[in-house]
Amino acid sequence: MSESIISLDEPAFVLALFGARDQNLLAIREQLGVTITHRDGSIRIAGPADAVHRATAVLERLKDRVERAETVAVNDVARLLGEATGRTPAVADQTAIDVLDSSRHIRPRTAGQARYVEAIRNQDLILATGPAGTGKTYLAVAMAVEALKHRTIRKIVLVRPAVEAGESIGFLPGDMQAKINPYLRPLMDALHEMMDHELVKEYMEQDVIEVIPMGYMRGRTLNEAFTILDEAQNTTVAQMKMFLTRMGEGSKIVVSVDVTQVDLPHHTRSGLTDAVERLRSIGGVRVVELHQSDIVRHALVQKIVEAYDDKRGRRVRKSRR
Repeated sequence: MSESIISLDEPAFVLALFGARDQNLLAIREQLGVTITHRDGSIRIAGPADAVHRATAVLERLKDRVERAETVAVNDVARLLGEATGRTPAVADQTAIDVLDSSRHIRPRTAGQARYVEAIRNQDLILATGPAGTGKTYLAVAMAVEALKHRTIRKIVLVRPAVEAGESIGFLPGDMQAKINPYLRPLMDALHEMMDHELVKEYMEQDVIEVIPMGYMRGRTLNEAFTILDEAQNTTVAQMKMFLTRMGEGSKIVVSVDVTQVDLPHHTRSGLTDAVERLRSIGGVRVVELHQSDIVRHALVQKIVEAYDDKRGRRVRKSRR
C-alpha cells in the first residue's frame, strides 16, 4: 500500500475540484481503485503504488485548472482518466447544465433550446426571443448557476423592468423590495429549483446573487457577473442602451423577450426589438430565436399560443382590407 497528500490552499476550491456530490472523486476512485479522503485542506490518496501515482497526477492537474479559475467539467475528468489508464474516455453529454443541485438533470429539450445554450456558452451577449414556455428564463438561470458553481463568474444579477401588466402595485404595503417582488418571482422560482433555499438566501445576503429592477442599474459597472434581463420587451430604447452598457470585464449578459407580451405604453418602441436590429451583426453578440416548436411547458401551452397568434393574425388581415 502507498499514499500521497495534496494540499489545497483555498477551501473554496473543494467544490470545484470534487464536483457535484463528489462526482469527480467517485470517478477517480472507481477507475483507479484508490481511496480518497479530505480533511483540513489536505487530500489523502491511498492504495496500490501505481494507482496512487496515477490518481495523484490526475488530481494535481485538476487542481491546477481550479487554481487558474478554469472550469472542471465531467469530460475533463474522463479525458485525464483516459490518459492515466490508457483507455478511451466515455464522452459526457455536452448539453447537460451542471447546476448546484446535482439531483436536477437540466438540459435543452429541443433543437432551438440547444442553440440557445450553445450561444450562452460561447458568446458574451445573447439576445433571445420567443413565446412563453420556450425556456428562455429557465435555461438562462441554469447557465448562470453553472457559471457560479464553476467560478467563471463571481455573482449573478437578475433584472426585470418594473412595468405593470394591466395591474397596479403602487398601493401595495411594504418597501421597494416588497413592491417589486411580484415582477421578480419568475426568476426566483427558477433559481430555487436549482439551488437549496438556504443557500439562495445566504448568497443574496452576501450579494453573490442580486435581484433588482431595471431602474437600479444606472451608473453601475458589473464585472465578472452573469446578468439576466427578463421580459426585456418592456424596456424602452434608452433603458436598453443603459442596461447593455453596464457590462464589465469578464461578464456575460443574457436578454430574453417575448414580443407577444409587450406592456409598454402604446406607440413606445421596445428596446429589445431595437437592440436586435442594431447589434445583430456585431461580433460577440448572438441573437437566438425560439419558436412555438420549442415550447416545453404543459402540452396545452403550445396550442394556447397558436390560438392567440392565429386570432391576432386574422385581426391584422382584416385591418388591411
